[in-house]
Amino acid sequence: MNRSRCLFPEVIVIIITISLNLSPLNGQSKQDVVAGIPVNYDEEKAGTWSLPDPLVFPDGKIVRNARQWYKKRRPQIVSLFEEYQYGKIPSDVIRKSGFNIFDKGTPAFNGLAIRKQVTIYLTEDTSDHKADLLLYIPANASGPVPVFLNLSFMPNSSVVDDPGVKEGYIRDRDGKLIRPGRSGGFGKMDVIRFLNEGIGFATVNYGDIEPDFAEGVKYGIRGHYLRKGEEYPAPDEWGAISAWAWGLSRAMDYLETDPQVDSKKVALFGISRLGKTVLWAGAHDTRFGMVIASCSGEGGAALSRRLFGETIDHMTHPTRYFYQFAGNWRNFSADPSASPVDAHMLISLMAPRPLLLQTGDSDLWSDPKGEFLAAVAAAPVYKLLGKKPLETSTFPPPGVPLLNDLGYFMHAGGHGALPSDFDVFLKFMKMHFFNDK
Repeated sequence: MNRSRCLFPEVIVIIITISLNLSPLNGQSKQDVVAGIPVNYDEEKAGTWSLPDPLVFPDGKIVRNARQWYKKRRPQIVSLFEEYQYGKIPSDVIRKSGFNIFDKGTPAFNGLAIRKQVTIYLTEDTSDHKADLLLYIPANASGPVPVFLNLSFMPNSSVVDDPGVKEGYIRDRDGKLIRPGRSGGFGKMDVIRFLNEGIGFATVNYGDIEPDFAEGVKYGIRGHYLRKGEEYPAPDEWGAISAWAWGLSRAMDYLETDPQVDSKKVALFGISRLGKTVLWAGAHDTRFGMVIASCSGEGGAALSRRLFGETIDHMTHPTRYFYQFAGNWRNFSADPSASPVDAHMLISLMAPRPLLLQTGDSDLWSDPKGEFLAAVAAAPVYKLLGKKPLETSTFPPPGVPLLNDLGYFMHAGGHGALPSDFDVFLKFMKMHFFNDK
């Protein structure tokens, strides 16, 4: 994969620092076997499948209107994802966070922005579990602004080119906190690009919520809530993705209080496993006004029943990413069709809010066509709620964005988001947040 073209090369920093075991990310580096499990990249061997209908109740009755969807069917689907894929959040976990604004508004980027830095407390005890949220507001804003909220692989000080940002840490596999540095030779997010469009920018590091490895539960938020004698959450309880998504909701707790933020117009963004995370965060917490998910693949927007690229078996293998999901999801590794949910139902949970799926045509491991087919299958829910889905079942070529209330865009290239993709992201945000058609 040509990482020099990827906007988020910070994944490599994690590999160097904590030896994260990433498997092939796209067709340019594809392997035929991963974790001892064959990988299929042949469309003719992707199989056939029948998808659960999101608009049919378990007793066979059909969802006829928006009220039935919101009151009954949607909660049923959320509950299924909680039990079988992402895991339930324990009942004693806090639902509202406290915070400390330690940078209340400092000019940044030569006066183009006002910078704020906020420590989000993830437990009632403020001494341990916490995450830093970095927020920039356009300096010329005359009122509350939409915000692009980035869930990052790295500390805030490594994501933006601003020496005033508090330097952050990541945790290695031995539990030690390490400073990755402000640059490390990798690229930064172009914050000014958002500011120029009248959009705020915020970022938070997922590792502040829980480190991204199996033993990370010892140091993360899930470990804090383990019951006496437990070493790991129960099979139907939250995996790391659910914990990261919960952490995003705690960031939203703050954003709702900031008078310079239009909290109904917060767009969540994440790549790869963080693409999965923002999808689940947006589905589970309807306060988020938009989701832009990059290359979320298996466990995200790609159909699990379609046996192409990474599968449930690959993802939940004991040597790989089982810890990111509820233990129950492993039960479907041999037969994904036995699962009561699939990616089109996750996409449906975002309706009627805007959702954009972005991927790459050579990222076969993440199955870009599987994401498209899931979006097509979610169309009836968007239509029921009076919104426009993709309105086509023809798989588009690279570089042709489909932008309605439900959007899909595939660049020519591999895993991640290219700088040019942000033109599409900004267009999508302006369409829905500024009514700029």
